[in-house]
Amino acid sequence: MSSDQETTISAHSLSKAYLLWDSPRDRLRQPVRDRLSRWLHVPHRQYYQQFWALRGIDFDVQRGETLGVIGRNGCGKSTLLQILAGTLTPTEGSHVVLGRISALLELGSGFNPEFTGSENVYLSAAILGLTRAEIEARYQSIVDFADIGEFIDQPVRLYSSGMFVRLAFAVAICVEPDVLIVDEALAVGDVFFVQKCMRFMRRFKQENTLLFVSHNTDAVLSLCDRALLLEAGEMKALGTAKDVCELYRREYYGAQQDVDGVEALAEAPPRHAEALAAGKDLDLVDQRLKYLNTTQFRNDIELCSFDADAEGFGAGGGRIANVGLVDPATGAPLSWVVGGERVRLQVTAVAERQIQQPIIGFLVKDHLGQALFGDNTYLSHRADGEPVAAGMVVRAAFSFRMPVLPAGDYVVLASIADGTQTEHVQLHWASEALQFHSHTSSVCTGLVGVPMQSIELERIEGGRP
Repeated sequence: MSSDQETTISAHSLSKAYLLWDSPRDRLRQPVRDRLSRWLHVPHRQYYQQFWALRGIDFDVQRGETLGVIGRNGCGKSTLLQILAGTLTPTEGSHVVLGRISALLELGSGFNPEFTGSENVYLSAAILGLTRAEIEARYQSIVDFADIGEFIDQPVRLYSSGMFVRLAFAVAICVEPDVLIVDEALAVGDVFFVQKCMRFMRRFKQENTLLFVSHNTDAVLSLCDRALLLEAGEMKALGTAKDVCELYRREYYGAQQDVDGVEALAEAPPRHAEALAAGKDLDLVDQRLKYLNTTQFRNDIELCSFDADAEGFGAGGGRIANVGLVDPATGAPLSWVVGGERVRLQVTAVAERQIQQPIIGFLVKDHLGQALFGDNTYLSHRADGEPVAAGMVVRAAFSFRMPVLPAGDYVVLASIADGTQTEHVQLHWASEALQFHSHTSSVCTGLVGVPMQSIELERIEGGRP
């Protein structure tokens, strides 16, 4: 099969313009003026302004590929998907979508609010091209997937937003589409239903085409092969999900100073509050480490040295000079660590101007760019109050037990900012300051394994559970 036959979505110079009118009367004036200009040679006049919601969009999507579409509100994401779904006509350009398409574009779209959920199943599925016999054959699977109970027989105007999206998603997938488009609708679903939908989409994308719009870059990284970044209706970037999401975060997330590392807990868990207040070291050791570290399940993690040329951004005034893991007892640099053992992450920064209230943070990400864990110095040192003078070196040290990591590649992001947890200026954000590789692991599922303090298994004979 050629690549042309495998391409299910193709867009070429796709553009959409809207006409903005100053008043309703101008809508009537324009066609009259146009005719007068043609017939009586009256000077032409334009009573409207053109707003280009999309301009010059070019991309192809192959069967078995998932494309994420990201960007800020108003950048043209929904307009693009509506054109591909066939509910909107482009002003310029062309597009081709092969196979049956199903789209979840807007909450409750295609539903009659006075109809019951059951009646809307038949209505929406018929609009998507199913015969009544096909709908009846799939009706129970739709109801089971939506899982809204007796509300299936109630008018949908009584539904919550979560119930709306449950039923809408169930109907959208029942037609067994070749192309599925999901536009941010899952943002209103509860966590269990969202996970259910994500499991379905992971299975679906193996042999079909999925277009997925979300402001959650972690969801895009987890689900999508490639991503398209839109800015003001134009293509800003098209590439791997990791690269495009990093660009999006850098330009629209980090640059607006909304984050520095991961927000720390405001207070300690009550169980350990007294011990922490007394400065006691709660050294919780995974009871399995002694066994694991002598078997093939040992979590060996190989560290690379600090990358001084790591890609980054920031306002300037400070820079990350070094990032590394050291032995917490001796301070010696580490080149290998084992998941579950105690380590100290040191982040060294240089002040290039006076920094009034420095914050140093770190974030560990996997190869997809998903944030795993991190922290910063703000909550523990916000009361220090002493600014850092220009030319001074400031070092932050984070002591913790290394999580047990699945085999794969990881990076440590490090940053220095000036301000508070919620309002600060990013001086330097080093995206991949430190890289490391986990060779083997005992983790069987999940993004990280948490060292257990204890695991108990009790056999009860003749007892009740």
